[in-house]
Amino acid sequence: MRQTLIAATLVASAALPLQAQETNYPLNLTNCGVEISFDAAPDSAVTIGQSATEILYSLGLAPKVSGTSVWFNPVLPEFTEANDGIERIADNDPSFESVVAKKPGLVAVQYEWHVGESGIVGTREMFHDIGIPTYIMPADCDTKDNSTGGDGTRTGAFKTASVYKGIRELATIFDVQDAGEELVAELQTTEEDAIARASGLKLPDDLSAVFWFSSADLEIDPYVAGQLGAPGYMMDALGIENVIASDEEWPTVGWESIARADPDVIVIAYMDRRRFQADSVEKKLEFLRNDPVASQMTAVQKGRIVQMDAHAMSATMRSIYGLETLSEALSEMSFE
Repeated sequence: MRQTLIAATLVASAALPLQAQETNYPLNLTNCGVEISFDAAPDSAVTIGQSATEILYSLGLAPKVSGTSVWFNPVLPEFTEANDGIERIADNDPSFESVVAKKPGLVAVQYEWHVGESGIVGTREMFHDIGIPTYIMPADCDTKDNSTGGDGTRTGAFKTASVYKGIRELATIFDVQDAGEELVAELQTTEEDAIARASGLKLPDDLSAVFWFSSADLEIDPYVAGQLGAPGYMMDALGIENVIASDEEWPTVGWESIARADPDVIVIAYMDRRRFQADSVEKKLEFLRNDPVASQMTAVQKGRIVQMDAHAMSATMRSIYGLETLSEALSEMSFE
């Protein structure tokens, strides 16, 4: 019933008109608790975070992007050529000076901790004091408290509405609202189709899963998805129980505890980043198959291990593609 209601909601949302009004400048917005304003569409942008980058590309704004940073995976295939022509300031965290040197009309940010009160790149005030506005993707601050440190704590469940809000607001800032509505409609259709596919399957009522992003070391407790982040959205939408009870974005939980919960499905992240040993999907698979505790889990024994784009496990546009990946994987599994 829940899946049917979600699907019906998405169908209704997808019916939104694609024709949008032009932006009336000056434009004033409240973004993650900070007032920002624009007298005209920014003439250029620098991105701190792959999500912000790919949304700008999807809106047809690649020509305005002068620099990018913070990458987990290769860019979406349709943007490979455009991305190759844009400077990558840093694979991971750029310096404040390197971003400012591009003299951007906007800095678009995926994670608040990059430009928050203790931002590792710089604070929003530092940028605003020199006339550079910052925009943080709402998916990282709506229903989320980033003042707790680390990856922050969700105060409410992530919803794709926050992704659509970010798309629409960036489209409004750059006066490309029609492109924004078209992108939202495409993503809503993908979401609807993934939920409909899963609702047509004969899945166990108590189907459970765990999402493993990475580990600082394979012998140390893994970073797994809490209840309220993007993986929680995927599991809830498809009627799957998350065996991790925490509301933290990525809590560390011991393998003994995970094994006792014995999830039916394990979803593991693949990424190009190599900050930690377990960033490697091959290392993850080797561990699951050989560790004396992890190897005994039902999901490992039955081969129910799903590989998912790491970026989809963050609250981003790719989370909708992650939902599609999980739905398709479930359709190929046996739970007899």
